[in-house]
Amino acid sequence: MISREDHIRSVEKRLRQFPVVALLGARQVGKTTLARLIAERRRGKVTVFDLEDPVDLDRLEDPGLRLRPLRGLVVIDEIQRRPELFPLLRVLADRPRTPARFLVLGSASPELLRQTSESLAGRICYCDLPGLSLEEVGADKMQRLWLRGGFPRSFLARSHEGSSAWRQSFISTFLERDIPQLGSRIPARTLGRSWSMLAHWHGQIWNAAEFSRSFGVSNPTVSSYIDLLASTFVVQRLQPWHENLRKRQVKSPKVYIADSGMLHSLLGIHTRAELDRHPKIGASWEGFLLNQVAQRLRIPQRDCYFWGTHGGAELDLLVVRGHTRLGFEFKHTELPKITKSMRMAIEDLGLTRLDVIHAGTDTYDLSSKIRAVAASRIWEDLPRLR
Repeated sequence: MISREDHIRSVEKRLRQFPVVALLGARQVGKTTLARLIAERRRGKVTVFDLEDPVDLDRLEDPGLRLRPLRGLVVIDEIQRRPELFPLLRVLADRPRTPARFLVLGSASPELLRQTSESLAGRICYCDLPGLSLEEVGADKMQRLWLRGGFPRSFLARSHEGSSAWRQSFISTFLERDIPQLGSRIPARTLGRSWSMLAHWHGQIWNAAEFSRSFGVSNPTVSSYIDLLASTFVVQRLQPWHENLRKRQVKSPKVYIADSGMLHSLLGIHTRAELDRHPKIGASWEGFLLNQVAQRLRIPQRDCYFWGTHGGAELDLLVVRGHTRLGFEFKHTELPKITKSMRMAIEDLGLTRLDVIHAGTDTYDLSSKIRAVAASRIWEDLPRLR
């Protein structure tokens, strides 16, 4: 088993601060395993409800009667299947001396679970669980992590064939079972086609009009497909950064398939040799390392941006924390070079530093404000943000 100690400590800390903690992430990303490890380490009584288990669903037929007497830690897995529990959790969270704390696990974002924002404001903390990181698997397994992605069962499969088969099964189950359980009426075939088309759009500026023409439907309809995929953590939207500059700046988001392994399956890539020959290899590298850098810096997706101008200047990732502005470029090359675009980003955005994450083995300065950082060394050479 791969240790995810940092995530365990983060959730434990939040449980001491909030009566309800929501651990959110894609299906099969490891939420249940993490919750089990937290429960094993916790002193006192622990009660677990798995809402995919018909027995536990029956036990919560009268949720007030079942949950009110409980003390200690209460874990409710797959909470998106019973969103009507949230108003009750608000009542239980407001009891004097907080006799029970609730850890709820979900495969849908707070925006999709609207009851949380309405019922539990100020009482709930959200923790995102991403896929496996280089720190967790070891830098020597970077190529394997890139090819297979960060879902534990995909990464740990005994062969590339087994990993690819697991991902294909995940895609089918996600479209045919998981999405309908959220109340979506979008046909699995339609949503699957959208997902596959987005794989070819991976790392590009989102253009709803062009996408909708390919489907023969309206822009709002296409946007609803993307909203659903993003709300279930299989697609990411990187928002643009713009400020008062004398340049026309890009104001549409970039779209990415959230997991590199899923991207490769949707593109029909099964081996490293096929990846090396594929025209999306650079975009795949960018998306993979963008997530790794965000995990290393311990920053949520809402603090991540890209920047671009209509004149051609761009920056793959911009992180803003107070007066600190960090820029990142991702280059699938062993010998990165300074570009005009990098210099423009430093000047126009006032970057504290710009790091070029590359495929080589060494980290070194390219200039006073620009470093070349080896992808395999980001956990050693990139300091965490406070």
